Amino acid sequence: MSELSDVSDVSDVSDVSGTRRSLPAVPQPASAVPAQSAPSPKEAGTEGGSAGAGEGPADSGGGPPGSGDGPAGSGGGRGSFFSGRFLARAAFLTALMTAVGSLLGLVRDQTIAHLYGAGPDTDAFLVAWTVPEMASTILIEDAMALILVPAFSLALARRAARSAPGPDLAPDLGPDPVRHLMRTTLPRLFLALSACAALLVAAAPWVVAVLAPGLPEPRLAVDCTRLTATCAFTFGMAGYLSAALRAHGSFVAPAGIYVAYNVGIITTMLVAGDRWGVRAAAVGVALGGVLMILVQTPVLWHRLRERRPATEPRSLPTPSQVQVQPPTPVPAPAPAPKPEQAPKATPSVSPVALGLLAPVIAFALSRQSQVLIERFLAAPLPPGAISHLNYAQKVAQMPMVLSLMLCTVTFPVVARAMAAGDTDRARWRVERDLALAGIMVLVGAATVIACAPQIIEVLFQRGAFDRADTAATADVMRVYALGLLGHTLVGALVRCYFSAARPLWFPALAMLTGLALTTGAGALLVNVWGVLGIAAANALGISVTAALMLHGLARHSVPIRTRRTTGGLVKLCAAAAASTGAGWFCGELVSSPVLGAAAACVAVAAVFLVTARALRAPEIDTLLRPVSRKLAHVSRKVAHAR
Repeated sequence: MSELSDVSDVSDVSDVSGTRRSLPAVPQPASAVPAQSAPSPKEAGTEGGSAGAGEGPADSGGGPPGSGDGPAGSGGGRGSFFSGRFLARAAFLTALMTAVGSLLGLVRDQTIAHLYGAGPDTDAFLVAWTVPEMASTILIEDAMALILVPAFSLALARRAARSAPGPDLAPDLGPDPVRHLMRTTLPRLFLALSACAALLVAAAPWVVAVLAPGLPEPRLAVDCTRLTATCAFTFGMAGYLSAALRAHGSFVAPAGIYVAYNVGIITTMLVAGDRWGVRAAAVGVALGGVLMILVQTPVLWHRLRERRPATEPRSLPTPSQVQVQPPTPVPAPAPAPKPEQAPKATPSVSPVALGLLAPVIAFALSRQSQVLIERFLAAPLPPGAISHLNYAQKVAQMPMVLSLMLCTVTFPVVARAMAAGDTDRARWRVERDLALAGIMVLVGAATVIACAPQIIEVLFQRGAFDRADTAATADVMRVYALGLLGHTLVGALVRCYFSAARPLWFPALAMLTGLALTTGAGALLVNVWGVLGIAAANALGISVTAALMLHGLARHSVPIRTRRTTGGLVKLCAAAAASTGAGWFCGELVSSPVLGAAAACVAVAAVFLVTARALRAPEIDTLLRPVSRKLAHVSRKVAHAR
């Protein structure tokens, strides 16, 4: 099997929990799975290296000494869910599919700008666009994943334990935990999502009146909202499938849902845009949601079918085993607790999910409410203000989306380390993730600020989107970029808070604090700076939220070294400031927007790396080490040739 297929389907090479057969899965209570003996030293080193030989847990780099490339017994082989090679491949494929989806999102926005410009029709559609924006955050990205991934992981771990019972335990012939979880949750979720979608369709006039009371075209916005309201159902089902697939170790299909989604929107606009106007974009949203489900359903069906013969037949003794085994089976008291353990195994998943539901939903709603506040404050402004906010936000957030892919892949690593009580491993992973995500997003933010006009001109300035729209959108995008680090930290830190599968209200309280600050500052600044004041309030509120969550993490969840982590981020910010100035200067020297943006990007990357290296910022040496080794190898070859 190729390395790429290992990432999309871990169950082919190991237990679905990602560990070797001889070890129980980590993210579950200690009483859920019987204790099993550790593998022998020979077993521990047969899959790609001996345990403890690597420099860090989960991947390469300096981590706690002696922890190896994966958990004990895995040896860092391809069967290990924690191996650095697996994480690298999974992060690469997830980032690749996300980048393709983001590029198609840009094409989608370009098509909207070309066909409809930045006027009242586009504003009406973007008010309706609030529904899929909220649904994607709650039902796909944050709430559904944070609740269901631990639930499915626990069910998969119980399934793995059933398939290989200990020598002193009778086979577990109860219902399959994964299928039981789906039977108890999927029908209820189907009915709840259907009711929510129907309610949104019926209440569309009131929804538009609340979201944008001063909108010039409320009837058009109502029509578009009724069409986009269907995503309350389709996004919820897509989020359920994504959580199940990620728990099974399959990342490609969940990462590709936004590719299918944007293809549906773009195709519908190109085919029916002339006849239906901006309503075609709303129809495309409805179609794209259906495609999200269709992309994932066959993959999950395959996973469920292929696991059944690997578990249930193994729990039944063969005739030869019955004849060979001695007639001294399990002692008399043993069968009594066994029926009690079987019903406890699967229902215990539901309380975990229900306990997490309220704080996760509160956090997700608070986070996404920033968009509602922006649309509300921008509605009374001149036509096009909401469109400028939307285009600027979509482009500016691309570095944030890409930087969070690493945290998405390593979320199970942190969760299993916390469940096992290995706080050193969790702390090392989180500190490294924050530094790497900070590097990626700050380089992107510096590039966005340095060459915002060139980027917007290249991407959008055509058709009904004129030079004035380019200038207004570029100004808003530069202000938005000031809060990109805050958005990235919030997205990365919330996974840490919920990694231990405990209900924590601190993230929601921090988000509500930032939301209140965004609302108050936006109401004041919109009268002074207009749409730029709204963007500035967004950056201020999310930065305060990130600071609160960063400084509360050690107390409420993963015990990171807060002062050291904060100092490293400050150094990275200083490097980003220096690179922004250099990129801005280089971009202004070239008249061509494409060449100017390219010159700015090169200047930003070079100055950032040099400055961060001089300041000894975290993880910079890790990024530069492969380049240094390659250059040294090339120079040795040249010297040898001479």
